[in-house]
Amino acid sequence: MSGTPADRNEEAMTARELLPTATPARTRAAVRELTRPYGRLALGSFVTMVAATAVGLLVQPLLGHMVDVVADRRPSGDLTLPVVLLVVVALVQGGTTALGLSLVSQLGESVLARLRELFVDRALRLPLEQVEKAGTGDLTARVTRDVARVGEAVRSALPELARSVLAIVLTLAAMAALDWRFLLAALVAVPVQAHTARWYLRNAVPLYARERIAIGVQQQQLLDTISGAGTVRAYRLEEEHTGHVTERSSAAVELTMRGVKLVLRFYNRLHIAEYSGLAAVLVTGFLLVRAGSVSIGTATAAALYFHSLFTPVNSALVLLDDAQTATAALNRLVGVADPAPVDAEDAAAVPGQPGPADDEPGTVTVTGLHHAYEPGRPVLRDVNLTLRTGERVALVGPSGAGKTTLAKLIAGVHRPTAGSVRLAGSGLPADGLPVALVTQETHVFAGPLAEDLRLARVAATDEELRTALAVVDALEWVEALPEALDTIVGEGGHRLTPAQVQQLALARLVLADPPVAVLDEATAEAGSTGARLLEKAAARAVEGRTALVVAHRLTQAATADRIVVMEDGRIVESGHHDELCAADGTYASLWQAWSGTRATPEHPPHTITAPTLKDH
Repeated sequence: MSGTPADRNEEAMTARELLPTATPARTRAAVRELTRPYGRLALGSFVTMVAATAVGLLVQPLLGHMVDVVADRRPSGDLTLPVVLLVVVALVQGGTTALGLSLVSQLGESVLARLRELFVDRALRLPLEQVEKAGTGDLTARVTRDVARVGEAVRSALPELARSVLAIVLTLAAMAALDWRFLLAALVAVPVQAHTARWYLRNAVPLYARERIAIGVQQQQLLDTISGAGTVRAYRLEEEHTGHVTERSSAAVELTMRGVKLVLRFYNRLHIAEYSGLAAVLVTGFLLVRAGSVSIGTATAAALYFHSLFTPVNSALVLLDDAQTATAALNRLVGVADPAPVDAEDAAAVPGQPGPADDEPGTVTVTGLHHAYEPGRPVLRDVNLTLRTGERVALVGPSGAGKTTLAKLIAGVHRPTAGSVRLAGSGLPADGLPVALVTQETHVFAGPLAEDLRLARVAATDEELRTALAVVDALEWVEALPEALDTIVGEGGHRLTPAQVQQLALARLVLADPPVAVLDEATAEAGSTGARLLEKAAARAVEGRTALVVAHRLTQAATADRIVVMEDGRIVESGHHDELCAADGTYASLWQAWSGTRATPEHPPHTITAPTLKDH
């Protein structure tokens, strides 16, 4: 592979589909939407900053007046008033500047907080396959480095930029008030500064965008290496993975150094503008004083005005560096926080969309469903299925049949490649999930057990929590914990058994109270000791709901209202347990194999996981 590390880094990313990045126009619109609720705060900060800058501009005329007093050899007492006024100006400017900067910072932090909330909310709703294609490194880089970069800009660059722009505009106006020819002389520097800014933007925008991508790739490589450390050591791949990390890091460093060189060239060009402009103002002042058009003090004030522009102009232009990196980061955040609208065709595929008007509430209708994680490799093919209101349907089939994929499509975790999933009923919960998914991979959040349960219903009372726990036969052991519902669980807290973890997941399902529940092998990790308990708890949790159960044990299928058998991404059988056994088809074969395994002494009941039924 040829080229620089950065080029090879980008070539390595061609296999991944990065999360969306917003266009500059969309980012500007998003910022306007985010700042709209803070209109008064924005107006107050603007007015305060204008006042602070305007007061500060009185310094140069006062100094010019003092020069005239000395040049005219007036009494020293004539200097008293200008000196007192300089002190007053300094105090007033300091106070108003501090207030203005604090208001600007408050505005920026408020907008940034809203952006963070939107980003987290939308990131949690991203289709799983989209995150997998992009790689967790891309998402991690956005939620860490990109948020930090925007935060730094909001805290430092934004207030300084606001003050600099106001200082430039008002100072130029003040120079024009002294004499319009001073303004023309000052504008000599503008073409050089404008050309420098355009040159910088043209080179900086793509460079910083590539840098953000390179950092995402670096994050992904680090995550892959650390998460797979055991495998790396087992296969003696330490040097290879270290080389990959080094290459990804070198790519990020290379792009960073390109940015440093760009900034250094940027500074050099700014110095040329400063000296040319100052020379023009000084020459103009000399000519005007010699012609008697202005006093020495006025020429001095004009020169001081232009000299005072060095700092705000350079700050504003230099802040373009921070602005470009922050803008690149902001585009990536808005790309996730503000996804493209869903068109009508896609909307039809979103689970929870209204079904046919004559269907009973809670009926799920799957029509012509196709799905592929990778183009050309379909997992589901033309699946048609109806889950009637209150019906408990067991989904079985050999490994790779597509059971879990179908379950996740119905639950809304994935979007189908083609076809639709519709949920009927006008009585759907307005503030809850129309479809809830419980899998065998349940996370227990660190904190009080009660708060873990309230994830499903924030306003649930302790009594409602106990009722939900009682439904899934978990109340007894919860009450036996050291602090009952207030016991700290999760990382660093009280350790729960796999069966207890699944009971908590089922209790959340009861609290969420969705019309449709999808259980994807939710009892698989319990082992034989907890299997009967969890199967009973699962049955009680879905009672009265439309339920799709990806059956890990065929005893779950045998007691279901209906069994749907999948094979090679298609539904091949559907019916009751006795009907399918009598049909002597795929289900009958699975049942016979499973029943035979259970009866085999070499395989005790707790090892019976029917590998042919496990859907990966």
